[in-house]
Amino acid sequence: MLPSIASPQLWAISIVVLLALLAADFVVTRRPHDVPMREAVGWSVFYMALPAVFGLVLWWVYGSRPAIEFYTGFVVEKSLSVDNLFVFMLLLGAFAVPPSLAQRVLLYGIVGALVLRGVFIAAGAAVLQAGTWAFLLFGAALLLTAIKVMRDAVRGDDHEIDIDQMRSVRLMRRFFPVTRDYRGAKLVVREAGRRALTPLAVVVVAVFMTDIVFAVDSVPAVYGVTEDPYLVFATNAFALMGLRALYFVLRNVLDKLRHLNYGLAIILAFIGVKLVLHWAHGIWKSVPEVPTLASLGFIALTLITVTMTSVIANRRDAKALTEPEKVEAGRT
Repeated sequence: MLPSIASPQLWAISIVVLLALLAADFVVTRRPHDVPMREAVGWSVFYMALPAVFGLVLWWVYGSRPAIEFYTGFVVEKSLSVDNLFVFMLLLGAFAVPPSLAQRVLLYGIVGALVLRGVFIAAGAAVLQAGTWAFLLFGAALLLTAIKVMRDAVRGDDHEIDIDQMRSVRLMRRFFPVTRDYRGAKLVVREAGRRALTPLAVVVVAVFMTDIVFAVDSVPAVYGVTEDPYLVFATNAFALMGLRALYFVLRNVLDKLRHLNYGLAIILAFIGVKLVLHWAHGIWKSVPEVPTLASLGFIALTLITVTMTSVIANRRDAKALTEPEKVEAGRT
């Protein structure tokens, strides 16, 4: 088995706490409503405070290394989860999901993502147990993903979704009747004497399908930070749990993070190289490895840089738009 700080009791406690948080989220979203900014900010602060405190507990009980690995993995997963929000935002818009139902769709997406991440984490641990070649495999996969993300960012055609071309949606519409309108938070209703799916069920399935794609990228990425399956699980859980609230905080500014994909491509490539170096170090001891603390610094610097460049680019474009108006106003 891969080395881990977690005992069976710690695993059990963590899963119980996670289920309790999910149950609380389902209670909150039981009555559909458009989430006000104050509520979204409150939940976002809560879900950012949880991993901060958890990391301090790790530091106190297990030492600095697991804590730094957790914080680094959390930053990686959180940055990738923001990319999830872009796709969720497009899906909600494409399916014309009412604002009051958006948080329920996001919660279903988070639950699906958690289940899929659990499966991929277990599979990743099994692969890593098979030999160090797995690090080379994960590294190559991340490098290929980084190239694709960077190419899409340069072309400007990232995050394009064609609902009618999604196989899962076409398959559901082919075999199941779908109502023409939403029926509250219901996924299945009885119509004309037979069961029919609501559009909410279709969009939830579409979200689940995108969860699979993101799980393929995110789990190898965090294994590039730590080999501890428990820490991999914890970083994914903490990063995903706050997505519902974070969406409502960032929904008006998500599209303004225009350079985020450049940063994600750089981060994925960096972790891919780190994994390849780790594999090579196991064969040739002279090959250097990248320290976890250095990884945390590089990832944080990359995210700060792309955020700043996005702000500068947005201001430049806004200024370019206002200048012709000022010239026209001067002429009149």
